[in-house]
Amino acid sequence: MDVEQIQQQLRDFARERDWEQFHTPKNLASALAVEASELLEIFQWLTDSQAAAIKGDAESMRKVEEEVADVTLYLLRFADVLSLDLQAVVDRKLRINAEKYPVEKARGNAKKHNEL
Repeated sequence: MDVEQIQQQLRDFARERDWEQFHTPKNLASALAVEASELLEIFQWLTDSQAAAIKGDAESMRKVEEEVADVTLYLLRFADVLSLDLQAVVDRKLRINAEKYPVEKARGNAKKHNEL
């Protein structure tokens, strides 16, 4: 995935429609939350096994793909508007998580870091 190319496409898309005025951090964060909720809605009320079985249903997978794309696009636009270096923030968060969840304490359980 070429993040910079996608962000440029999103910038152009917004500029052509005069939507930059609406692409504030708050609005983009709200839109991201809405799209993430739409992704969650696909799985609402399903058992874990039913949710896993979605992979075998082409129509359901098409809906999942569309929502994943929406979440990704809004996240990329949000990061662009705030001039976030996604690689840097992801790398930093992975290091933080590795410290908070050392293998010897976290392996095989779902406890939060302060409960380990």
